[in-house]
Amino acid sequence: MNNTSVYEIEDKAEIEIASKMLNVSAVTWLTTAIMGQWLFAYYILVFYGGHAVQGDWAAWSNRMIHGFIDGDWFGNAMVIVHIVLACVISFCGPLQLIPQLRAKFPVFHRWNGRAYIITALVISVAAIYSIWSREAVIGGVIGQIGTSLDGVLIILCAIMAVRFAMVRQFNRHRRWALRLFIVVAGVWFFRVIRGFWIFINDGTSPGTNGNLTGPFDLILNFAGYLFPLLMLEIYFRIKANGVPAAQYTLASVIFMLTAAMGIGIYSAAHIFWLPNI
Repeated sequence: MNNTSVYEIEDKAEIEIASKMLNVSAVTWLTTAIMGQWLFAYYILVFYGGHAVQGDWAAWSNRMIHGFIDGDWFGNAMVIVHIVLACVISFCGPLQLIPQLRAKFPVFHRWNGRAYIITALVISVAAIYSIWSREAVIGGVIGQIGTSLDGVLIILCAIMAVRFAMVRQFNRHRRWALRLFIVVAGVWFFRVIRGFWIFINDGTSPGTNGNLTGPFDLILNFAGYLFPLLMLEIYFRIKANGVPAAQYTLASVIFMLTAAMGIGIYSAAHIFWLPNI
């Protein structure tokens, strides 16, 4: 009996340690992602906002796949909506995932969540319209499909997150909210993964070209959001199963992915964002 009790205590201690390690790895990843997205939001605000104030709309087109087209007033309006809301969602979205804010300011969490959902829906519809109403010059048709699929997933996750919040199934609501966060960040992941790719290849980008139709580009059009989404589903499954060995393994993988993401953020900032501010 004593030996059994000792073994049970040791098992419980190991389960608790493994669970804590997995939680720490997840918090570390999320914190890094939030800081990176706020840096991206800052870039959008300063670059696009600054040139808009100056009336320099050509600068927008020079940094966008689907920029302004003379005479296409509705399409151009969708571009403006997309950029403005991208800044809003990149800053406000991560606030929904900070548990301290959710616990201490529930009213803010609800209203910010509603704004986040509406913004995600509008930005997705605007992006899909802009993509298919114009020629696929950058990224090709595969790029259009990849980005459109991300938009469809955003709409799906937003609807499901609202559905479970309305019926007060908050555990399922949080899961769909996390999925929404991942797919909304697809554009950001695209840049961060590209930044990491350039960093590990000594400033070059094998498998890519100026039109973003190289093999690496085509894969990234989908992997940029599907791989993080897959990792999230694995996290849900392993966290629920509570097997220490699996939790230790996943925590180690998440720590490595966080380090890679941090490198990607640093690289993307110095290649794509900061030089244009």
